[in-house]
Amino acid sequence: MSAQDTVLVVGAGPAGLSAAATIASMGKKAVIVEREDILGGAPIISGYAKLVPSGEWAKDAIGRMVSRVEGDGNVSIHKSAKVTQVAGEAGNFTATLSNGDKVEAGAIILGTGFTHFDSINKPEWGFGTYEDVLTTTQMEQMVTAGQIRCPSDGRVPERVAILLCVGSRDRQIGREWCSKICCTVSTNLAMEIKEISPSTDVFIYYMDIRTFGLYEDKFYWKSQEEYKTKFVKARIAEVTMSPDGRLLVKGEDTLVKRPIVIPMDLVVHAIGMDPNTLNPEIAKTFGIGLEKHGFIDRAEQYTNSQGTTRKGIYVCGAATGPEDIDTSIAQGQSAGARAVADLYGQQKIAS
Repeated sequence: MSAQDTVLVVGAGPAGLSAAATIASMGKKAVIVEREDILGGAPIISGYAKLVPSGEWAKDAIGRMVSRVEGDGNVSIHKSAKVTQVAGEAGNFTATLSNGDKVEAGAIILGTGFTHFDSINKPEWGFGTYEDVLTTTQMEQMVTAGQIRCPSDGRVPERVAILLCVGSRDRQIGREWCSKICCTVSTNLAMEIKEISPSTDVFIYYMDIRTFGLYEDKFYWKSQEEYKTKFVKARIAEVTMSPDGRLLVKGEDTLVKRPIVIPMDLVVHAIGMDPNTLNPEIAKTFGIGLEKHGFIDRAEQYTNSQGTTRKGIYVCGAATGPEDIDTSIAQGQSAGARAVADLYGQQKIAS
């Protein structure tokens, strides 16, 4: 397997899987390196329920992507491994892996993803203090299991509050960015909760709603009109517990300018997307730059949109900032095609 026939793909989430499949379909070799012991990235590792916007279960949709690369003779896979060193330059990289293997590649693609915001960093909203305060990923696991229950005592909740922008658009904790997909995921989650537990009332507390593009009708309006989700424009100050054991959501209704104290059985944090916690290490290993928030920095925006600050190394998906799955997959295809174009260019030079 020569460098001029091979692309190294780091990360096997939706973006990385898409990149590898594209490379293989164009007749070149893709070598996937994944630090986890399973493929599929956040949707599989975190147990996502139904994906936005398709409504298909994550295990099925991402499972097909995994099966596609696992069954392709042009793709080889290293699980529970990471790249520890990269030598060479565009057209002739040599990557050393933690398992001792070496990969020669003409180009490299980083699909290294993101980290979910840790709600412990927002302690006033009750996560880690009260058992019935969850994150959206934990709630999606409940949906996948087909049961909506309060962890504290197993009862079916009468009222569920979803708090938006937890770890997003919050300068006080150094999160200045919008995480793009949380509003849509939350409106979808509200509908999923109602489908499983029709007697449960779902409230979404928001600063603004950003269900972009066609998602406005499919999720925002549908969740209100068909599933009776109640939207409250508010700034939440804290989540505490009442004497009867129910949670109290306290803050200000910013439409009517008055304080609110609303009892809830479950409170769900719509957590944002942080840079991958390993990005400083990744940047050092691959010799690339990070932008000011800690995501991977990109090259020129319009003529090299999947490029990084190092020639021959590309990036796709949420490694560069908050991204939805569909766009991550499209970027994976784009990065894969760019990398293969590099390989063909190198072959012409060599001949």
